[in-house]
Amino acid sequence: MSHEDPLNSLQQLRNALDALRGGRSDVAALCRTWRGQTALLQSLPPRYEQVAEDLLGRLEAGSLFSEESCSFSQGDLLNSLDTWLDKAQQTVAAA
Repeated sequence: MSHEDPLNSLQQLRNALDALRGGRSDVAALCRTWRGQTALLQSLPPRYEQVAEDLLGRLEAGSLFSEESCSFSQGDLLNSLDTWLDKAQQTVAAA
């Protein structure tokens, strides 16, 4: 394949989520990793990139405040990214 394997990209994103949850990373690193998966994002329908960017933007905004001081929790956003990954994996597998 001439571009990165989408399943490998999805695993990198899962690893980034796990690292953030485990305290081995931060929100900025997670967002850099996600935004760096351009081949994966371009291989998915455009809505996937829009949803991911919305979630990442809220995650970044939330990281400027203490955990629950804004209208959405980091945990909820990370769970939404998990759901995004599951749906993206199904879409890649069906392609």
